[in-house]
Amino acid sequence: MKAYNFPNMLEKEWMLITAGSDQKVNTMTAGWGGFGILWGKPCVFIFIRPQRYTYEFTERENYFSLNFFENEKKMLSYLGTVSGRDEEKIANANLNIEFQHNTPYFREAKVNILCKKIYRDILREENFLFPEIHQKWYPKKDYHIVYIGEILEIVEGGKE
Repeated sequence: MKAYNFPNMLEKEWMLITAGSDQKVNTMTAGWGGFGILWGKPCVFIFIRPQRYTYEFTERENYFSLNFFENEKKMLSYLGTVSGRDEEKIANANLNIEFQHNTPYFREAKVNILCKKIYRDILREENFLFPEIHQKWYPKKDYHIVYIGEILEIVEGGKE
């Protein structure tokens, strides 16, 4: 398997956060997150605001994936601005959903990180150590939910 610099990829290429079941899947574009070791496990951490449709899927399901593409900013912008509540955005983006470990991911992504949700919490105003961060990112107090996922598998793919 190829070595990936996931923090660099996240910053420069963004990613999709994808969750759902064989009944319905949703995805959203994200540029925040991280990778590391926690509780002796390789993990990711992601942030989703409750207003996002993907939040419902991530809350309900025990698994999610992070999907990285190459040179697909236009598609990722579309998937980040249109809600799956309003249209079939995954189909409109010509993406094909696959499942492994009960986790949806995309065949067209260059790499998919399949994760099992192991922790969640909400960011809280009283825990911000620098008021300017809180003021800049949460003027409406619409705090992100943070999810920690254990990495189960990394699946490589790519355009067919």
